[in-house]
Formats: sequence, C-alpha cells, structure tokens
Amino acid sequence: MVSHSGLITVMQRAVRKAAPRLRRDFGEVEQLQVSKKGPGDFVSMADKRAEATIVEELRNARPDWGLLLEEGGEVAGDPNKPRWIVDPIDGTTNFLHGIPHFAVSIAVEERKPDGRGEISHGMVYQPLTDETYWAEKGRGAWLQDRRLRVSSRRYLDEALIGTGMPHLGRGKSESWAKIYNAIAPEVAGVRRFGAATLDLAWVAAGRIDGFWEDDLDPWDTAAGLILVKEAGGFITDYRGSDRSFERREYLAANGELHSKLHKLVAGALR
Repeated sequence: MVSHSGLITVMQRAVRKAAPRLRRDFGEVEQLQVSKKGPGDFVSMADKRAEATIVEELRNARPDWGLLLEEGGEVAGDPNKPRWIVDPIDGTTNFLHGIPHFAVSIAVEERKPDGRGEISHGMVYQPLTDETYWAEKGRGAWLQDRRLRVSSRRYLDEALIGTGMPHLGRGKSESWAKIYNAIAPEVAGVRRFGAATLDLAWVAAGRIDGFWEDDLDPWDTAAGLILVKEAGGFITDYRGSDRSFERREYLAANGELHSKLHKLVAGALR
C-alpha cells in the first residue's frame, strides 16, 4: 500500500462513510425517474445528507478548521489553519437523471504568506465504481495505489478533450462557443460528461487528454487542480497564468497539448 499522510486517511474515511447512502439514494433516484413527483427534492436531500456525514467526519478529525461547502456555504474556523473544501455530489444533474457519473470531492486549502490559497491535498471519489483519486503536494497523484500520469499524446488530432457547457444562465455561451469552434475541428473528439471533478481526475489519469471550462465554483475544481498538477500536467486560466481559482477559468492538459490548446483558446477570445 502506498504511504500517505493522515489527512488523506481522514478524507478517505469521510467519503467512505457517505458512500453507502449515496449508492442507495442513487438506486432510489432510478426508481423516482418515472414517478410523477420526480426526483428533484429527493436529490437535494441526498446532497445535504452526504454533506452532513462528510462534515461530521472532518470536524471530528480537525475541529478548528474552517470549511467551504457547496450546500452549507462558508463555515469559519481558525484563520491560521487550513480549511476543507467539500462537494458532496459533483454531477448532481447526472445523479438526478439516474446517470451513473458523479463524485464526492474533498480538498485541503492552505493559506500562503501572500494571503492566496493553495490546495495541498485532494480526493475525488466515485461511489459507484469505488475509485479513489487522491493527491498530496509533492507526493504525486494516485488512483487507489496506482501512480497517475497525464497522457503523453502530443498531437491535437489524437487528443480527446473534456469540457462543460454553459447551462441555466451560468457561464458565457458566446465565449464557450468561440472556444469550442476553435478546438473541435483540431481534436479527435470533445466530451461533456457533466462532473468537472471527475473530468480533472480523468485528465490526471490520462483517460482524457485535456479539459477546459469556466465559471466553476471552488468545490468543483479544488481536488482536481492538485490531481492534474501532481500527475505532471499543467492547469492555468485562459491567459496561461496560475490564477485559475480567482478567475474561475480552467485549461488543463500535459505540457505539449496545453500550449497548443492555450494558443487556440487565446486566439478564439482575442
């Protein structure tokens, strides 16, 4: 077994505690899909329950840490300590429609001396496949105990690229369309899976070769950021700087593809 820090153990315990209920709830949703009532309220309850379970576990382990939660918002902690960033179900729309593609995401954000946050640990857990993607700063990215590396493809025409599309008025449809029109003709395929945490984990695992999306919340990307970096990939905003988190723009790939994709994105937005 690969050795890792106690924080990874804490995160692992939290996601595993929430998982059986999530699997049961997902089974229920598949039944509710065809009912008149519809699964909407049920899923938001599933989301909140999973978050409560995870938070309880994290608080037991680090009672003085703050939290940033998808459902519960910001919970203050000791400002000199790190904080947890939690998404109990990333891919809620998939979950709601009985599509078996969603994940639990937990990350640790530490404050740097300049006041900016830095992600030091991340975990993305897929309850249905029981896959745990995790990373620690300087210790690599892993799927269970297998070391992850971003794909080594060098040519755009061989590359499969993930994205997320603007929906419900979120995201900028025009700029997304410009980027899509620049990238799509150059690559082997573009995929929209509907769970950004898993998209980024898949970039780290080399399953997809790159990813772009903007207007994402911190809990959608925090764990994915460190997974991609620790798997040897590059992740920047659309301008090529490391301010993805502040600008809410993400472009991820291996070094060679990243520079080619960045050129296309920059050209499209010029």
